[in-house]
Amino acid sequence: MKKWLMGATLTATLAALAACGDDEAGGNNENGDIDELSMGFVPSQDAGEIEATVEPMEEHLEEHLDDISVEANVMTDYAALVEGMRTQSIDIGFLPPLGFVQAEERADVNVALKAERFGDDSYLAQFVVHEDSDIESLDDVLEAEPGELTWAYGDTTSTAGYLFPASHLIDEGLEDINEHFGHQTVGGHDNALQSLLDGQADLATTFDDARDNLADEHEDIYDTLEVIEYTEPIPNDTISYRSDLPEELTEELTDIFLGFNDDEEMIEIMEDVYNWTGVLEAESEDYDIVRDTYERFQDEIEE
Repeated sequence: MKKWLMGATLTATLAALAACGDDEAGGNNENGDIDELSMGFVPSQDAGEIEATVEPMEEHLEEHLDDISVEANVMTDYAALVEGMRTQSIDIGFLPPLGFVQAEERADVNVALKAERFGDDSYLAQFVVHEDSDIESLDDVLEAEPGELTWAYGDTTSTAGYLFPASHLIDEGLEDINEHFGHQTVGGHDNALQSLLDGQADLATTFDDARDNLADEHEDIYDTLEVIEYTEPIPNDTISYRSDLPEELTEELTDIFLGFNDDEEMIEIMEDVYNWTGVLEAESEDYDIVRDTYERFQDEIEE
């Protein structure tokens, strides 16, 4: 069972519910007003480090919200975060593109904001080969004999690692993704590139430019590993709200988050946790391309 599909399991449900001890969402007080908000994160680093890093963000939100406490919860995975938003025990979810699309479908969450990274509200996936490879273009990949090439990527739920590259290959005329390659799922973008360096794969797909993560260890990596193709732009990660969070409160939260753009400390926190360099307003329609790609591979993801 794929990682994304764990959201319906008892483990994910308990993880989500444990994040907020109240029976009612958001810690409602006697007057029915929300007096507690829970933010859901998934580890991009050690869970304890995230909790410590975002403490000033909790304090900042509390200072701008009247009589509402804010708590950050580091979930086990995105499935638990989606489930937490479905059960209304997580109020604010920091969700990646695919995670948002799934959360909207399963939990009717509302996207409000998205990441800006170095001036862009989207990013690309890249096709990478070793400099010693006979592959010089995507045409060489498409024209290879079935089973001749080994393709390394994080996993089949990775937007930049698999879904967008696979969709791009199909759009370019490849009929059978599964038969054309030997597939090597390696659990992360760095590992996919390492497979190329180790000679264990012929092709790797990652976000642009994942080579940066290995540059300290491999100083010549930009020459050793060559990018031969890019996908269509992928919209950045989101800040989304659970479906029943009052509109007046979501508007207030959105204004506070947008105010991070003028607060060096808050942006530094966002960059430390998820490499955000700014916060932008977002609409559900911004993620149509992710939604279409997800639908294309939904059966494969949910095997």
